[in-house]
Amino acid sequence: MLDRRVVITGLGPVTPIGIGIEPFWDSLISGRSGVGPITLFDASAHSTKIAAEVKNFDPVDYMEPGEAHRMDRFVQFSVAAAKIAVADAKLEIDDGNRDRVGVLVGSGIGGCNTWETQHRNLMEKGPGRVSPFFVPMLIADMAAGQISILMGARGPNLAVVTACATGTHALGDAFDIIKRGDADVMLAGGAEAAICPLATAGFCSAKAMSTRNDDPEHASRPFDKERDGFVMGEGAGVLVLEELEYAKARGARIYAEILGYGMTGDAYHITAPAPEGEGAARCMSAAIANSGLKPEDVDYINAHGTSTDMNDKYETMAIKRVFGDKAYKMPISSTKSMTGHLLGAAGAVEAIICALTITRSLIPPTTNYEFPDPECDLDYVPNTARQADVNVTLSNSFGFGGHNASIILRKF
Repeated sequence: MLDRRVVITGLGPVTPIGIGIEPFWDSLISGRSGVGPITLFDASAHSTKIAAEVKNFDPVDYMEPGEAHRMDRFVQFSVAAAKIAVADAKLEIDDGNRDRVGVLVGSGIGGCNTWETQHRNLMEKGPGRVSPFFVPMLIADMAAGQISILMGARGPNLAVVTACATGTHALGDAFDIIKRGDADVMLAGGAEAAICPLATAGFCSAKAMSTRNDDPEHASRPFDKERDGFVMGEGAGVLVLEELEYAKARGARIYAEILGYGMTGDAYHITAPAPEGEGAARCMSAAIANSGLKPEDVDYINAHGTSTDMNDKYETMAIKRVFGDKAYKMPISSTKSMTGHLLGAAGAVEAIICALTITRSLIPPTTNYEFPDPECDLDYVPNTARQADVNVTLSNSFGFGGHNASIILRKF
């Protein structure tokens, strides 16, 4: 088996706090929230009436109107993110390389907006009014499929579906594909657009989401004692991953090297994390072992940090289990405090954040951190971005079903 080095050369964020690298990063380091009242549908009957929506997104900026019409919103986001990332990488996909360029982009939920719209057509107008594009619009693999079609990438093409761990699993699996020699370049990440009546109602019924409807900008408050649930977000993150020598040969700018990837299963509960973060701790340890580093080498953690009671408490316990005394000295932030929880896209967007943290020596904050929780007593970089020399980052993603993923980036 080959063991080739893998680097990140392009970043494509489509998020509630900005589309494209600079708008996204400026909002992030300024502590700007993307959370507000839901506008995508009438949420007046829902207990949660807020979300982090992507603003000012027009799919025809990235594709033809006819193409956009045949895509669910999550697929539109993924195509836009891929095009931003490829442009950032200055990567040409042509007959000379297209068989060695792959796509691995997943979604935790897929096209739930399409489900709702077409089910309404079925019930109100009959089966003949269901769109012939219904199935290819909603299936979770269509983000990867459409990116491949529109960009001409004919290498490995697949999707990952592991709930909120999807984006990180996609990156880690793409990393492994390049390492073993099955591709030279992978466009990898996650996409989600689940701010719709049914998904919102489901999360509300599960009492998983914040109901701080009168103060949306302060609703997502990871590790804060007053947290009352996550805030749903939407968007996409796609990164260009390349084999090191391939990237160097074409003169690519390198943001960071992917050094390690870990994944575990809780084998515990459909929604709740394993007690004391046992599965999360094994996952971080696996990523560190895979990287060849030691826990003391990690400079910063982008936490899963969902703003739910058990996740934040157990992730804190897991970090202490893995890092010991170092846990108290290491900066940790949850950028979901600003972006909301992008579900299947979260891990990819947070890997983009880690790459920018390394290159710009600036750690984004955990905003809305006002009331310390005795059970969450680490350094969460409260409210203000922090200048720091960051060489190694670890990013965590944990999903319903007990899916855990961690990825390690290092300064190149």
